[in-house]
Amino acid sequence: MSSILFICTGNVFRSMAAEYALKAHLGPEADYVVASAGTLALPQAVPPKILQWLKERGVDPSTHKARKLTRELLEAAHLPVAMSVDHRDFIKLHFERQVLLFNQVCHEREEPVLDIHEAIPDWHTNMKEAEAYALSVIEHIWKSMPCLLTRLPQLLDAKRKPTSRSWKTLFR
Repeated sequence: MSSILFICTGNVFRSMAAEYALKAHLGPEADYVVASAGTLALPQAVPPKILQWLKERGVDPSTHKARKLTRELLEAAHLPVAMSVDHRDFIKLHFERQVLLFNQVCHEREEPVLDIHEAIPDWHTNMKEAEAYALSVIEHIWKSMPCLLTRLPQLLDAKRKPTSRSWKTLFR
């Protein structure tokens, strides 16, 4: 069984959405373990609009808890995937591991999936635009999953095998 780990900052927006979107596209009988983590991952809830968007597609991440990226989690992943260049750089600096970006694994483009504050600098005062952007990111992630599924066997073959002995329990 292969493992995929999506990584962002807080683990309640981009990487969390990617985790649940891939699980939904794979179905319950999939031969993959899918998880997510954040480089910071402070205790916080999934934003209500994102939760609602996912629930409307049959996915319920309401029990999701933000999880901080650790060396053990990273080493356990067959395919770790960073959502942005900052995450990729963080992983290289702190864990000496090269990882691909989400848009690289899905669309073969070295293009980050920006966080709200990166795309909408005045997001605190421009909540309508920030919300629209967040929902467009979730939709992009969701619509990218068929592309990822097509490329997944090739991507997993190209990646090194995990070194952790207990990756199944790490990703639960």
